[in-house]
Amino acid sequence: MRCLKVAFGMENDETLIDAHYGDSEFFAIYEVYENGSVKLLEKRHNRAKDFEEEDDGHGDPRKFKAVVSQLLDVDVLVAFRMGPNFLRIRDKTNKVAFFTRTRDLKIALQRVVENFDDLWEQTQAKKAEKPPIEE
Repeated sequence: MRCLKVAFGMENDETLIDAHYGDSEFFAIYEVYENGSVKLLEKRHNRAKDFEEEDDGHGDPRKFKAVVSQLLDVDVLVAFRMGPNFLRIRDKTNKVAFFTRTRDLKIALQRVVENFDDLWEQTQAKKAEKPPIEE
C-alpha cells in the first residue's frame, strides 16, 4: 500500500503554527496511507527554531537548510500557509510543500488524505529529479 511520510509544522499538539515553518515548536511526523488511515510516528523537536537569521527573519537560506536537514526522511512538508522558504523547498529539494489553509491538525490531516493521489504523484516526480537538498 502506498504511504507518504508527512511533517506538519506545529505550534502545539493540535494547532499548526501561524508563522514561518522553521519557527515551529516541533514537527508532527505522520504516515498517511492511500486508504485514508494515518499514524503518528513522532513529535520531532525543531532544532532550527532558535536559529539566528541574517535576512531579518525572512527566508534565510541557512535556516532553510537547517530545517530540511531535520526532515530528510519526509516526503511532504505541511504548513498552514506559505512562507519565504517554501519556494526554495519547491525548487531545491525533493520535498513537496502542501498548504492546508487551516491550523487545525485534524482538518489538515484530512486535507492531506483528500489530496493523497496528487501528493503521491508530485513526490514521485520530485524523487526522480532532485537530491534531498541541492547546494
